[in-house]
Amino acid sequence: MGKSRDANDERYRERERRDKDYRKQLPGEDEDPLPPPVEPIHVEEKPKRNDPCPCGSGKKYKLCCGK
Repeated sequence: MGKSRDANDERYRERERRDKDYRKQLPGEDEDPLPPPVEPIHVEEKPKRNDPCPCGSGKKYKLCCGK
């Protein structure tokens, strides 16, 4: 019977150690809160070859700034 009690004590100590290590990873009350989420960057769509040039020249993009 003494052997099973030692095994139970060992499992208990091992679980306590794992729980303690896990709690170290969690943010504490005295730590700074997480920053607010960042808005995703929206990139304007690049003009296609036959679209009018965005510089305002009136030419097609492929003949003006697309070269």
